[in-house]
Amino acid sequence: MSAPVVHAATDGDFTLEDRYLRERGTVYLTGVQALVRVLFDRIRHDRRVGRDTAAFVSGYEGSPLAGFDLELARRSALLAGHAVSHQPGLNEELAATSVMGSQLAGEAGRMRPDGVIGLWYGKSPGLDRAADAIRHANLVGVPAVGGALALVGDDPVAKSSTVPCASERVLADLALPVLYPADTQDILDYGLHAVELSRASGVWA
Repeated sequence: MSAPVVHAATDGDFTLEDRYLRERGTVYLTGVQALVRVLFDRIRHDRRVGRDTAAFVSGYEGSPLAGFDLELARRSALLAGHAVSHQPGLNEELAATSVMGSQLAGEAGRMRPDGVIGLWYGKSPGLDRAADAIRHANLVGVPAVGGALALVGDDPVAKSSTVPCASERVLADLALPVLYPADTQDILDYGLHAVELSRASGVWA
């Protein structure tokens, strides 16, 4: 289930879309681009094993994840081709509630995909604001062919925040298992495994 290794492309056919479409070999990726690619890799993996899944993404902009929503908007054609829907939230808690709704879609009636992967994004102060919504979403749980992830950007030295902020204690209080990637390859690998972890445990990761 490992994603492509992240190094420089080596042949003359390189295009900027390769960072999202190439499934063999090596590609260039920034951290934000790796977060976007995780969605495509996850859908492609599910399709290879016979699952018809879609993905729903919602959150609120803010560094150090600034640019994630912009990159999603720039790749709207790729999102549509991989059954990924991106709807930015009016605020962090409404976005988290929307992602929780993606996990309940199968309970409300028939739906076309087998399951929906939900992804919420925000910075550490946004996690504080969305904590109640995420706590309830985690109590509601996720289906076995769904899965819900929270991407949280920390800023412990207050480089782009009004106060230093870190999320470990809040995530522990919310009972979310945490994966802490060190580089872009970790983002690709952990992103795939995080969905499996969420599906197996029934909670957000």
